[in-house]
Amino acid sequence: MGMTMTQKILAAHAGLPSVRAGDLIEAKLDLVLGNDVTTPVAIGVFEAAGFERVFDPEKITVVLDHYTPCKDIKSAELCATARAFARKHGISHLYDTGAAGIEHALLPELGLVGPGDCVIGADSHTCTYGALGAFSTGVGSTDMAAGMAAGENWFRVPDAIRVVLTGSFRPFVSGKDVILDLIGRIGVDGALYQSLEFTGPGVAALSMDDRFTIANMAIEAGAKNGIFPVDDKTLEYGKGRFRREIRIFEADPDAHYARTVEIDLDALEPTVALPHLPSNTRPVSAVKGLPINQVVIGSCTNGRISDLRAAAAILKGRCVAPGLRCIVIPATQAVYLQCLEEGLAKIFIESGCALSTPTCGPCLGGHMGVMSAGERAVATTNRNFVGRMGHVKSEVILANPAVAAASAVRGCVADPAELEQEGCTC
Repeated sequence: MGMTMTQKILAAHAGLPSVRAGDLIEAKLDLVLGNDVTTPVAIGVFEAAGFERVFDPEKITVVLDHYTPCKDIKSAELCATARAFARKHGISHLYDTGAAGIEHALLPELGLVGPGDCVIGADSHTCTYGALGAFSTGVGSTDMAAGMAAGENWFRVPDAIRVVLTGSFRPFVSGKDVILDLIGRIGVDGALYQSLEFTGPGVAALSMDDRFTIANMAIEAGAKNGIFPVDDKTLEYGKGRFRREIRIFEADPDAHYARTVEIDLDALEPTVALPHLPSNTRPVSAVKGLPINQVVIGSCTNGRISDLRAAAAILKGRCVAPGLRCIVIPATQAVYLQCLEEGLAKIFIESGCALSTPTCGPCLGGHMGVMSAGERAVATTNRNFVGRMGHVKSEVILANPAVAAASAVRGCVADPAELEQEGCTC
């Protein structure tokens, strides 16, 4: 029996001719990632185990993004621990305030991950890099410590679900709607410890940013990873960025899949996930008018330049609804600069948004947008669990950037298509 794309990558990194779902293997790592929350825990495990050196300082990356710029003494101490460890072990890929960005947007942007890689990160959304044709998955801080020391980790080879995409998007629909639609169909445990492998003619219609968004939220269906084939768009994205060998793996024609799910992109409409699960999905047309207090546009899911362009196109010439807070967070410094150069920052500020330096911040209820009891937000983030963005009696509705921006203007969940013909509101 043939292998899936994920299985081929794992076999190659394990030095094996083939693997099957359920096999336990040890695979060599191309990159080990941590952030300001998880790296200090991994450092404690690393040092308690008596490890004295990392396997390769060039293959370890630490991004200080979750609570930075540091919001309090505890977050400052976590960052200080990570900085000291990086200095001690010669880790050059430490990205701190002013140079940092949200890790899962920053690493592809810098070319630190690419096709054919095997990557672990002590953050669940490490699965983002599957957009580039890499096997990447989130692990705990203990596994991060082992990875930093040994340069390899053990894995149970996952089975796979094939997601066949056809057609192309209608206006105001994007990658966020694809993954919300999929999670709504199969549930938050519908792909538990399986690989979501995206294929079909519709893949060509997706931008790289769409693919990053879709792969990013594979974990919200319980998946071990999400992965896309390497095509011309992938190679163009990596040109001038990715400096290691490009390794392209393709699924065998007779690869086994636990199931196949088909998604017609032509039939998709803007979709939201109501509290308190990413699987609690509805078309925006079915829930428009639901009052909100806050909008957050950003995160590792939807903080890239195309996301901010989509939001700015809605907000241009319009104002944020009275009494509503709209927070815009570019995912990286480069994206922030591009917002300035393209005039997007001016649009956001003139419409009444708060424009932040790159940070994970409100996505995990850390800072820059924590909610009180009884408040509700529309956010382009990835999780809407109880208490995710603040008080346990607050609520988060997940949406794409166009829906989020339209909702900021309306002061309630809104369909961006309904604003298209309206004039300025400022």
